[in-house]
Amino acid sequence: MCANAAVITVSDRASRGEYADRSGPLACALLREHGFTCGDAVVVPDEADDITSAIRDAVKVGARLVLTTGGTGVGPRDVTPEATAVLGGQQLPGLAEAIRRRGADATPMAVLSRGLATILRDGDRSALVVNAPGSTGGVRDAVSVLATVADHVLSQLDGGDH
Repeated sequence: MCANAAVITVSDRASRGEYADRSGPLACALLREHGFTCGDAVVVPDEADDITSAIRDAVKVGARLVLTTGGTGVGPRDVTPEATAVLGGQQLPGLAEAIRRRGADATPMAVLSRGLATILRDGDRSALVVNAPGSTGGVRDAVSVLATVADHVLSQLDGGDH
């Protein structure tokens, strides 16, 4: 795989510089290990408009896979799934469930992630958008699942066979 990927970290505290983002840089490194081209992670606050804009911007500049980290829990500021849902597109609930299942092997709290997986179509561009938990373990789980299916999804988006 040599598709472009983008990583967006959703965190109020990291966006304010109160602590260093660990999940975003890890996601970029893991995606690169799996053959994706990936720049540095972008950090945005837990604001739906900022999240939606960052996803749209990533696709506009050529990302075929957009992985968000953070904002998938049940806290009052966790709005990443809602911001992703606003984009519309085909939902891939099995992919989101596979990521939760992988995480549940390590911690029962993984089932509390509300992350989505969806296809975003923007004109002639299309991308797989996946919400991962903000923990480094959640990122590892998400990328390990994505590594098994991303090639196939992107091939299908380009008109490939099942």
